Amino acid sequence: MFYHLLKYVLLGPLLRLLFRPRIEGLEHVPPSGAAIVAGNHLSFSDHFLMPAVLRRRITFLAKAEYFTGPGLKGRLTAFFFHSAGQIPVDRSGKDAGQAAIREGLGVLGKGELLGIYPEGTRSHDGRLYKGKVGVAVMALKAGVPVVPCAMIGTFEAQPPGRKIPRIRPVAIRFGAPLDFSRYAGMENEKAILRAVTDEIMYAVLNLSGQEYVDQYAAVAKAEEAERGAEDKRRFPRMPLS
Repeated sequence: MFYHLLKYVLLGPLLRLLFRPRIEGLEHVPPSGAAIVAGNHLSFSDHFLMPAVLRRRITFLAKAEYFTGPGLKGRLTAFFFHSAGQIPVDRSGKDAGQAAIREGLGVLGKGELLGIYPEGTRSHDGRLYKGKVGVAVMALKAGVPVVPCAMIGTFEAQPPGRKIPRIRPVAIRFGAPLDFSRYAGMENEKAILRAVTDEIMYAVLNLSGQEYVDQYAAVAKAEEAERGAEDKRRFPRMPLS
């Protein structure tokens, strides 16, 4: 109930008014039945803009930190994500990926839409990064189509670190569903999972027009942070006299 209140009364109309999203290919999203919508992830705003334009309800696997924040802000954020039907996933530890897959398969098993960002985290520089194979595992195990989706302009509207988004037009493009039924029963084959994931990311790339980086986003972020720390050690800021 709260999901529909947000979408049709509270948040959805406001987002459409402020960002004036241009929507392309919405007819590619199946009107019923289980399917995965796999998109690039450029901004915190992506969580709200995509559901606002879809005709069907979509459930995202959201990072657990959104549900465990401290203080009043943390409790309000947790309430918001819980009420909107989003599922918390702990991304730490060796079993994190399996937990996400179990939760995602549960959504698909009910014949619903599952939203997932194969990159695993937001892009820190606007480029598209290598996808993780969890999306392929779920697509093959559930036997469902994957609809590629590209968010365009949301990085400029709300890049990482910016709390209040800039008001500017964005675009949301949906591509034709990808059918992987030819790989049925092969969800334990690493080469197949990599090939399926790469096909999904290539479809997203064709929609978004981003520069592609054949590296996981989390690794690239860690390397950039390390370079920044090294620069500070090598060239410390001198106190002003």
